[in-house]
This record gives sequence, structure tokens and C-alpha cells, in this order.
Amino acid sequence: MDRVLVLNAVGLTPKLLHSGFMPLTAAYAASCAGEQSILPDLPAVTCTAQASMLCGCPPSDHGAVGNGWYFRDLSEVWLWRQSAHLLQRRTILKRWCQAYPESTTAQIFWWWNLPSTATYSVTPRPTYWADGRKEADIHSNPPELRDRLRERLGDFPLFSFWGPGAGIASTRWIVDATLDVLAEEKPGLTLSYLPHLDYDLQRFGPESPEALRAAAELDTEIGRLIDAAEADGIHLIVLSEYGIESVNEPVYLNRALRLAGLLEVHPAKNGALLDAGNSRAFAVCDHQCAHIYVQNDRDIHLVREILEMLPGVERVYSRDELRTIGLEHGRSGALFAVAAEGAWFAYPYWVGDDVEPDFARTVDIHQKPGYDPCELFLDPDKRFLKPRLALKLLAKKMGLRTLFNPIPLDANIVCGSHGRLPSTPETGPLWIGPVDLRPHANDVIRARDVFGGLL
Repeated sequence: MDRVLVLNAVGLTPKLLHSGFMPLTAAYAASCAGEQSILPDLPAVTCTAQASMLCGCPPSDHGAVGNGWYFRDLSEVWLWRQSAHLLQRRTILKRWCQAYPESTTAQIFWWWNLPSTATYSVTPRPTYWADGRKEADIHSNPPELRDRLRERLGDFPLFSFWGPGAGIASTRWIVDATLDVLAEEKPGLTLSYLPHLDYDLQRFGPESPEALRAAAELDTEIGRLIDAAEADGIHLIVLSEYGIESVNEPVYLNRALRLAGLLEVHPAKNGALLDAGNSRAFAVCDHQCAHIYVQNDRDIHLVREILEMLPGVERVYSRDELRTIGLEHGRSGALFAVAAEGAWFAYPYWVGDDVEPDFARTVDIHQKPGYDPCELFLDPDKRFLKPRLALKLLAKKMGLRTLFNPIPLDANIVCGSHGRLPSTPETGPLWIGPVDLRPHANDVIRARDVFGGLL
């Protein structure tokens, strides 16, 4: 049985591939007779893109309409849920094992991984202690895989995976884990997620020197996997789920709805909290896209008018128009907004006398009712921030409760984003692999078709 390794180098574009800073990956692409552009589904964000690839269908079928959505029966916004049971179609991992019963699969840091549908799975799962501490850890199936990887590689560098300290260390650890699983378990199909380009391209923009340096660092890690695949006769596919484009204009959909009296907050002791269940309308902002949930249909026209008037909003799709973009699903909002080129949607909703919630200046992807790329930065306006954080970390290790709140609120600091369809193929995602594994011979393939050649 032939073996296949798929690398999801998030943020990789043809422009970066041919920048001169990724010679190893570019040479591999040339050896495969080039590459194909990928047309992502809307929204072009992690959970949706990976679900479309894994399930081979649009969000209207698999149900992952964003990195999160409003759970109407709970009256809560939840982002970054990992359970594969949220997907409403079979994944390539299941279909692979049905097509090749003697083979196994591995899912290493790809999303929809807690639990996974793979034979072997590894994903980050921090430990939240009762005294408020947060420590790095991973989840694996089978459990003994976690113990082996931690013994051989050390703890997963969680704080290099997201937050102000995000960098190459997390991707290097994932590559080490992938090499270990390839050697020990020898799965037939292995999916490995390499997040490194997600960081500096959002911080500094895809045209920045930092972005090119990140591309070079990622190329070194991809090179290690290219060498391992060639040595073991493993077919290698390198792809990405979206490209990151330059932005300079944050747009505050929720603040517009709050000022219009449509969005309600709960004035809690820890600040103004989004009161989704009692709001007439609110937006779940997700990079350059947003689902807008409207409680009563009679408000839809008003909400659409308010949002369409905002600078930086390119288009607002109605419920009837969602089917044309593959987003007609019960989890979707009544409206769906897409940012204009150069703009992105910031989640903050509090205005005027509202007190900012205490999580606003923290790295907290699960409490915030929208995506916050400001979590990649340390607040430049806070003096002596790093020594103060060191003291807070020491206090946490001693078991004391303290608030880690170094994140800026100025969304103008963000220089890169994604979510809308790519402006050009050069700045969008791509597929690289052997000719006999290509879904078809066209220059452009859809995200839902990337695994079409495997079965």
C-alpha cells in the first residue's frame, strides 16, 4: 500500500513559494511539474477550509460555517471547537480506511481533532488547573502516543503556537512529531499542520521582511519532511488553506449594531459581556468575514442597511443569497458580510460607557465572541511590560491568581488578514504534489477537491 503525507502549510501562496526564500519547497514543486491554485470556500478561514478539504463538500453540507458560530439553543457564541462530530459529512480519514482497510491514518494538528476520525491523532490541549494556571499539553489517541512524544520531544511549546510569543518553535515540534509518527506507526495517510506563516504575516503583512524570514524558516522545516518522504518512498502533498493579504482598515460591525440599539450587553462585574440571547442583532467576526445573527426577521433589512453603509464592507449577503456561496446552513447567520480588500472585521462590541470585558486584553480564544488577531502582539504602550509579565508568571507558578493582560486593543496594529476570496491566484492558497494524485488537470481546483486524487 502506497503511503501519502499531506502538509498543510497555512498561508503559503505562489508569491511566497517563488520569492526566493523557499528554495527547498520550490524545488519540490518544480520536481512535481509545478503547482495548482486552490479556490477556497467562503469564509476562507481555518475550520471551514479544513472541513471542506476533509469532507470534500461545501460548508452548506459539512456544517463548519466558520471558526465558530452562534449556538442558538445555548444562546452562546463558541469558537474553536475541535470535535470531528460537528462535521456532518464523512472525512477523507474515514473514506481512506474504507477504501484501504489494511491501512491506517494519522492526523497531526489538523483541526477537527478532539476527537479525531484518524487511527492516530495529536492536537494541542492545554491543562487548566483549578488554581487558574494554564500549562502546555497535548491530547493524543491512543493516549500512550502523548507520553512517547513528550518523553522524546519535551512539552509542546503551546505559547509559541498562539499569542505574542508565536513562532517557529511550535512548527518545529510538530515536524518532529510528524517524523516520529511516520517512523513508528507508518500510517498510510498522514495529515500534518504547519502554522508558522500565520503569525508574522498577520503581524507585519505578507510583503514585510518578517514575512520573508518566516517563509525561509518554514522552508527549512518542510525540507526535513521532503527528505523523510523521499527516503521512505512516501508520496508528498504540500497545500495551504488560504493566503494572507495586506490590511490596514479594521471595521467594527458590532459597535455599529450597539450604537443602533440592536446589540445588548450584560454589565457584569468583569465588564460588558455580549448578551447574545437578548440582542436583536450581533456579528460573529471572523477575520474578513462575519455571520450576522438577527433575532427577528423584521430587523434584517435594517441591519443590512446599517452594515452596508460602513466603510470597509464589500458585500452583505442575504439568507437567500447564501446558497450561491455554499453557506446555506442552519448554523449560518441571517446575513453574511465580507470585508473589502484591505479591510477586516474586529470583534469588539463595547462603546461609550460600556466597561471593556476583562478578557479583552488577554489571550483567550474561547471567551471572545469573535477572532482577535491583536492576541499576536504585546501592547507597545505599556512600559516595562516584559519584566512585569515575568513577575506575573512567577506569581502564577507560586499558585497566586493574576491577570495576564498584555494585549493591545488598537486593531490598527494588524497588517495581514484572510477570509475573503483571494484577490489574485498569486496571493491565494495552492496545491503541490505528484501528478497522479492531482484531483484534475485544471490550473485551479476547489478546496473541497484537494483530496480527490487519493481514492
